[in-house]
Amino acid sequence: MCRRSCACSSATPRTATAARRWSATSGRSPSRRPRRWRCSSGWRGGVAEIVAAMAMTHSPGLTGWFTRASEEYQRLALQATAEMRRRLAAARPDVLLMFSNDHLLNWPINNVPEYTVGIADAHVGPADWFDEWLAMEQYRVPGHADLPRFLVNEAARRGVALAWLRQMQFDDGISVPTHYLNPDARFRLIPITMNCTVPPIPTPRRAYAVGLTLREALRAWPGPERIAVVATGGLSHEPGGPRYFWVDEEFDRWFLDLLKRGDHEALLSECTLERMEAAGSGGTAELLAWIVTLAFTRGPADVLAYMPAIAWRSGTGMVVWNEVT
Repeated sequence: MCRRSCACSSATPRTATAARRWSATSGRSPSRRPRRWRCSSGWRGGVAEIVAAMAMTHSPGLTGWFTRASEEYQRLALQATAEMRRRLAAARPDVLLMFSNDHLLNWPINNVPEYTVGIADAHVGPADWFDEWLAMEQYRVPGHADLPRFLVNEAARRGVALAWLRQMQFDDGISVPTHYLNPDARFRLIPITMNCTVPPIPTPRRAYAVGLTLREALRAWPGPERIAVVATGGLSHEPGGPRYFWVDEEFDRWFLDLLKRGDHEALLSECTLERMEAAGSGGTAELLAWIVTLAFTRGPADVLAYMPAIAWRSGTGMVVWNEVT
């Protein structure tokens, strides 16, 4: 059965094929959109701009049991996330396009879309039960009335089918980065989750290609929004598995070094699903969200912090790219 939060009325996720019939606002077919498209805010014309790209771990330990890690790790995490907030403030985005993974919270295990976009006008989290686990009060973040629907349609034109939900439920994947990067809800949120759990899982090259497609779709958006792209997930961890209290520090530093080199092709060739699985089954592949975001960047990334924090149950890192495309 389809969950109540789902925008569809059958067990099959409603993807971009069906979404072709509705446009970002009035229901007009996108192919018939007037040259001077008018968004719901009344603004006419303009060009959307990618203004920042960054990534961070979303370990529940970063809020739920933060003080169990060493004081040094706590200090590094707070300094790194403060620097991420500083760079966001300098970039002045209107919207955070946030990539995470679905922990089987929004879809049943036998019906998990590759990518899902949250299209709500406002987002509320964390979901029931997660508030205590994350030691987090409920938050409310404004969404966007038009842009996520536009992305569904434009991605479909380019061969990428995106499922969508009117109201996503959020666990640590969206809640932890929201806590650190958007605590006052000043930025609108468009969440996009991906399947990193149920085979077939998208390959790194597929994730990168989807990122390129979404980048081109955003370039076609006729509004003036300034957009920051944020990836969440990773680094090495194996949630609930035999290596739950283990971190593959060697893998983590190798992956972060690839980001610092800025060589996209090298990363896509070397960082395979098999390599991620060996570094932590069921968890490390969340780095696919980082690879989606990589497609919005060029050049080396700044690694703000890395902590092999077993107490937080994952390798923990924060990264910012200096150049976006």
